[in-house]
Amino acid sequence: MSTKSRKARAFVRVRPTDDFPHDVMRFGPDNKTLEIHVEKDSRRGVVNNQQTDWSFEMDGILHDASQDSVYGAVAEEAVAQAIEGYNGTIMCYGQTGAGKTYTMTGVTERYQDRGILPRALRQVFKTAEGHPSLSVGVRVSYLEIYNETLLDLLAGPPAETRLTVTESPRGVFVKGLSVHPARHEEDAFDLLFQGEANRIVSSHTLNRNSSRSHCIFTIYLEAHSRDPSEERYVVSKINLVDLAGSERLGKTGSDGQVPKEATYINKSLTFLEQAVTALADRRREHVPFRRCKLTHALKDSLGGNCNTVLVANVYGEAAQLEETLSSLRFASRMRAVATQPAANEKYHPERMVKNLEKELLVLREELAIQNTLANRKLIAYDPLNEAQIAEINAQVHRSSTSARSRRCSTSSE
Repeated sequence: MSTKSRKARAFVRVRPTDDFPHDVMRFGPDNKTLEIHVEKDSRRGVVNNQQTDWSFEMDGILHDASQDSVYGAVAEEAVAQAIEGYNGTIMCYGQTGAGKTYTMTGVTERYQDRGILPRALRQVFKTAEGHPSLSVGVRVSYLEIYNETLLDLLAGPPAETRLTVTESPRGVFVKGLSVHPARHEEDAFDLLFQGEANRIVSSHTLNRNSSRSHCIFTIYLEAHSRDPSEERYVVSKINLVDLAGSERLGKTGSDGQVPKEATYINKSLTFLEQAVTALADRRREHVPFRRCKLTHALKDSLGGNCNTVLVANVYGEAAQLEETLSSLRFASRMRAVATQPAANEKYHPERMVKNLEKELLVLREELAIQNTLANRKLIAYDPLNEAQIAEINAQVHRSSTSARSRRCSTSSE
């Protein structure tokens, strides 16, 4: 299937505050532009050539936005396309305490406060119900990256299997990560709540429940036609990424284990920014995905064959201006990343064999009619034996494997 080039999308969500700096942060009338202005230091004898004005253009500025409107703007389209075979990645990025986890998972106290992740699960099952001609299989996994260690949040007791990021012609996957079927929406939510209970959090000045790790919840979809003559089916995955927040230890007032965690967090976010910068630069041939576990795990989810969406969460306070500018710069770089989403198609070897057998039977019947009309001697066709049927199945399987290999080779180029 042909691919259509597009750009990754980036949105900015501003955390509400009672002390919003209207003289510093202004929103454009199109609700897609954010301008920041700071006054220069006017002390006598001081030469200050620092920049004082910035303007950032995004795909949307989400200020005082409800969880429902955030989902509609950010995730609804990507999730809808997933059932058609298109991969999707939705990622929350920003300073610690700026609202990333609230945006991604929300809170359980009020139904309307649920975040992108539970709403995506709801949309997946609702969409599947709206397509009675399709049989849609849903599976989920939940990966945590803590201090450069990969953890399976759905493995129950500590698993003996060591998780590693592995690459194959089919893409990047985490070897040893458990993937669980979810036949119903309730099954998926049970798995989500189980994973949430196992996440590593801590407390500091800016956030009482700060995520100390990066988490990737993945929804795997496989949509088959209920028509047995349809040989094609599609597969896709949706990565929902809640990144740990960048931290300045002087502001968080942290001690003990927290500074070590912050070091790992900031380091991995720096490598993520380097990877995104390289992806946005078409002259760069090498992208440093292997610098850390986070970028390696997200290699096929940042650009490429994927609908990629970023939500940059920022504080609406003048005291957090430096971190806000850093998040906005990252979002601008993400918008420059080119993507080429394409449906991931596969074929049923068994259905292909049955369709070929039906076609062969029709051709034989047509040939018999032609022979009768031409007064030619009828040809008797003996039924295929088991060895011949096995050989036909093997040829179909080899053809299907060869076609997949060619598609993988084409997409990698």
